[in-house]
Amino acid sequence: MEAHSKIRISKQDLLFQVTSYTAVCLISFFCLLPFVVMVSGSFSSEASVLKDGYWFWPRSFSLQAYRFIFRYPEDVLHSFTLTVLITVVGTAVSLLISTMAAYVLYRKEVKYRNAMAFFLFFTTLFNGGLAPYYLWLSNSLHMKNTYLVLLLVPMFNVMYVLILRSFINGSIPEPLVESARMDGAGDFRIFFQMILPLSKPALASIGLFTALAYWNDWWTAMMFTDKERYVTLQYLLYKMLSSINLSSTFAQHVTTSDPKETFKLALTVITTLPIALVFPFVQKYFVKGVTIGAVKG
Repeated sequence: MEAHSKIRISKQDLLFQVTSYTAVCLISFFCLLPFVVMVSGSFSSEASVLKDGYWFWPRSFSLQAYRFIFRYPEDVLHSFTLTVLITVVGTAVSLLISTMAAYVLYRKEVKYRNAMAFFLFFTTLFNGGLAPYYLWLSNSLHMKNTYLVLLLVPMFNVMYVLILRSFINGSIPEPLVESARMDGAGDFRIFFQMILPLSKPALASIGLFTALAYWNDWWTAMMFTDKERYVTLQYLLYKMLSSINLSSTFAQHVTTSDPKETFKLALTVITTLPIALVFPFVQKYFVKGVTIGAVKG
């Protein structure tokens, strides 16, 4: 037998590969197509969009929608910087607290851990309503018009804690933790030097969803802030969208020459572009995180 003999692929395997790659390419194409149309429309003039509709490339190239968004560059820059800081700090703290809570619920020697897990899960089914929630944060905790409210409100998600607990329980053997304890390692050392490094796939997946929640959060700023320095990027764009639709107190600044349809497309591009740029860097851990546990043994 020759050392460099070629591996023969059966006709069935070849047909399966061709069919699979063709199906994946078609699905990817149809998923990418709306995004291409959106970007193209954002760089088109308002008149061409109203007359000819949307197309795969700008029929009449124009930066009018982006000029309208950045007509107050200081406000946009401040809101963008604030949103990035809140997203980065909030995601890091949220992952730390959520993983700590999951580790506590994972340890078998912790009393009433199942009762605590049920109590956390119970809060996802029932809540006190919007009015008590608003009064509690504003009047009792005095968090209105503070950076803390932007940081804390989207921070904690019970389902992420339960997912992290399941990941730790299925991926980190209990004897490994016990052996580290027998060697003299404390809970904090075990957590920071063992649990966190071994949980990178789950942390990347949960971190991406948490960062998306922070990045897309406009409701918190709208409900709990009324000063310009606390306006996040999403809330600023929301106010711009309201003004261009003549449905807010800023309507008097809108003229007939202002873009409307192209503005919505440009707004979507601005909000999705940063996340699209970040996703490739965490894709490896994200795929591993969502597929972990699929194969047993």
